[in-house]
Amino acid sequence: MGVDYYNILKVNRNATDDDLKKSYRRLAMRWHPDKNPSSKTEAEAKFKQISEAYDVLSDPQKRAIYDQYGEEGLKGMPPPGSQSATSYANSSRGPSNFQFNPRDAEDIFAEFFGSSPFGFESMGRAKSMRFQTDGGGTFGGFRGADGAHRTHTDGASSTSGVQLRKAPPVESKLPCSLEDLYTGSTKKMKISRNVIRPNGRLAQETEILTIDIKPGWKKGTKITFPDKGNESANQLPADLVFVIDEKPHEVYKRDGNDLILHYKIPLVDALAGTTITLKTLDGRDLSVSLPDVVTPGYELVVAREGMPIARERGKKGNLRIKFELLFPSRLSPDQRISIRRILGG
Repeated sequence: MGVDYYNILKVNRNATDDDLKKSYRRLAMRWHPDKNPSSKTEAEAKFKQISEAYDVLSDPQKRAIYDQYGEEGLKGMPPPGSQSATSYANSSRGPSNFQFNPRDAEDIFAEFFGSSPFGFESMGRAKSMRFQTDGGGTFGGFRGADGAHRTHTDGASSTSGVQLRKAPPVESKLPCSLEDLYTGSTKKMKISRNVIRPNGRLAQETEILTIDIKPGWKKGTKITFPDKGNESANQLPADLVFVIDEKPHEVYKRDGNDLILHYKIPLVDALAGTTITLKTLDGRDLSVSLPDVVTPGYELVVAREGMPIARERGKKGNLRIKFELLFPSRLSPDQRISIRRILGG
């Protein structure tokens, strides 16, 4: 097949448009000649290869011809052992009437980063997720081409000398059960957005985003996918932000890292003692003994049976059981006499 464009761009043969863009951004920033002054000749050759690979694979017609006929067919050359290039290109086996004119590498680069990308480094930032807690802390982050951390306020860049502003973040609630936040879970979110193709046309793209919910995350935790909003010609795409929203639970209520449980107990058990069995959020049976007299408003604390603490791996809050006494609706005369005798009233 000659040159392996898929290998040059570090993608597989099923790569999507988004996969191609991500890989091109990363490789082009790494191998641009201006970023490699000490090895400019080598960098320039690699940069041109990367640009040509993206030019071919991002164009449906070029990619189809390349997949079927290889580099020789794409460029109108006969395969090894065949006839001349002209007869091959015009034959039923070749891509007739197709002329491959590779685009200028710097033109492709400018579409992604502007004419002065290294002066506006936010365009070169990595496409990774960012997590922010309700208290303003950060679970993870992304770094720009220079390694510097970025924040929500970043976003000015340049295309052909024109200053572009970044669209405001688009926030969406992500409902999670208390079980999700206790054990951790994975959510798949399908999004549709407008993207600008390399030919300048606007198209709709569908993508599945994967969100790994970590044990102990709280309501208000933010998961940010940089630049996953709609694209337009006049501004940088918005970040897409999912905000954790905790769904009510029928048994437990969360209070920070603690879990609260309201438990109704018959008066006889409250006085005589008992053992209760609770179903935990991860499906365990938890036995709790009540050796003492349970009085109205009594609260029992079970250590380390609360929510996982996200920032302290292996640690948990407490379970706080608040008891409500259930009194009998009526007593017989004999029962009344017995109670008075026992309690000494």
